[in-house]
Amino acid sequence: MKGNLVKMMAVASLMASVSLLSSGCSKSTVETGEEVKPVTPPTESKVVVPPVDVGDDMGSEEPIESSPMGGDQAGAISEGRTNGPMLPVYFDFDKSNIRDDQQERIIGNADYMKSNPGVRISIEGNCDERGTNEYNMALGERRAQAAKKYLTNLGVSSSRMTTVSYGEEKPLLYGHDEYSWAQNRRDDFVIR
Repeated sequence: MKGNLVKMMAVASLMASVSLLSSGCSKSTVETGEEVKPVTPPTESKVVVPPVDVGDDMGSEEPIESSPMGGDQAGAISEGRTNGPMLPVYFDFDKSNIRDDQQERIIGNADYMKSNPGVRISIEGNCDERGTNEYNMALGERRAQAAKKYLTNLGVSSSRMTTVSYGEEKPLLYGHDEYSWAQNRRDDFVIR
């Protein structure tokens, strides 16, 4: 008899708990002194997809802000993670060739390396966030290899340079806009 009474009390307690949980708490309001306006969902939802140019001329050249060779580069965000007095090299969207407006930078980097024969560097290829991780790793490697080949053609020994691709994994800027993407499409030249 005692066992049945205990079971009945347990069942009653369980039912009371379920009843409280299903009814929930009553809503209370908090006075903040501000008028709360209801949000109404839009009646018509349109998704606008910008056109994508998939031809050979993807992207455009964005102007790059930079300090002059040998200038104070501490805190200059447009100089990437490159060790001064070398400068990073920036790329067009989905491209790995050295842009015409970046040739002066890489020539300056070669001049610095030739006048400092003990310097060894790592060329770090970077991409913006667009594209798959695998694609961006391969693109970052192509960018780093392009810079290494360019420096080698300018007379820097390839044994003084290593390459690594970070793809999109080490962004300099985290924005989702053209300026941020342009800053993230670069090769950094890091002294080892």
